[in-house]
Amino acid sequence: MRPSEMDLRARIVEEARSWLGTPYHHHAMVKGAGVDCAMILVAVYGAVGLVPEGFDPRPYPQDWHLHRDSERYLGFITQFCRETKSPQAGDIAVWRFGRSFSHGGILAGDGKIIHSYIGRGVVLDDINQAELIGREVRFFTFSF
Repeated sequence: MRPSEMDLRARIVEEARSWLGTPYHHHAMVKGAGVDCAMILVAVYGAVGLVPEGFDPRPYPQDWHLHRDSERYLGFITQFCRETKSPQAGDIAVWRFGRSFSHGGILAGDGKIIHSYIGRGVVLDDINQAELIGREVRFFTFSF
């Protein structure tokens, strides 16, 4: 039996919190050792069964968003999610950096996000923290 949506959202946030303190490392997906903002999404949503085992969006260049308009990040998210105007804890926020949407995090509730950020690693931040404020943001949810 599939858990209720509320239970699944709580499991998503709990799994994301278990990654706090993991250093930022491009392409990595090892809890406590390194992860980037794309692979933490794969790890967390995979751990709760919302992304199929073996899904891997790599390789992707670290600075692709500065030189290309292609929406690679959104491309992998929209394989599993739909856009929502009413985001909740456990949903995904994706911000525009450079020329495309290229940074994502997991909504943790109470205006907080969990994301992996260069130089900071996996952190719990206010959704309006300095690096993100003023950037275009879109929200995505799974079909629970």
